[in-house]
Amino acid sequence: MPDPSTWRPRLPPAALLRHDRVRRTDVLLLPERVIVLHGSGRAVLDLVDGTRTVDEIIAALAPEPVPDTIRDDVTSFLNKLHTEGGLR
Repeated sequence: MPDPSTWRPRLPPAALLRHDRVRRTDVLLLPERVIVLHGSGRAVLDLVDGTRTVDEIIAALAPEPVPDTIRDDVTSFLNKLHTEGGLR
């Protein structure tokens, strides 16, 4: 699990963020699969650009002080995508 204070997540070159009109939701398109994004997933991935650390992404999404639940949810979401090959 990457360190949230130093990891600067980015999408793989072949990944695309799109709005799926049929599903009426945002999706992350990867080779051979589609990840349906729920809740604030799209807002989080819009900030994933390889320049921001996970801590900076969390700070951009939440008021100060950042509630532990938001920090845990965002970190868990990004780590799960990383494990599944959706982030580098």
